[in-house]
Amino acid sequence: MDERNKKRPALNRRLGRAVAYLREWPERHGQSLQDQVWRGVGYGVGSGAVSLLIVWFEGRF
Repeated sequence: MDERNKKRPALNRRLGRAVAYLREWPERHGQSLQDQVWRGVGYGVGSGAVSLLIVWFEGRF
């Protein structure tokens, strides 16, 4: 039981650092985290569409 309690403060500290990192994102990168996520989604969707077109083209011809 003592072993588990020793690990919790480290987990809380790690979570706190991650939250602070995400809050400071706009200052470092000049855009919000949400904008960055949407950009990544757009790239992923575009990449999937291109892959689908290539597979269709190869199957067709």
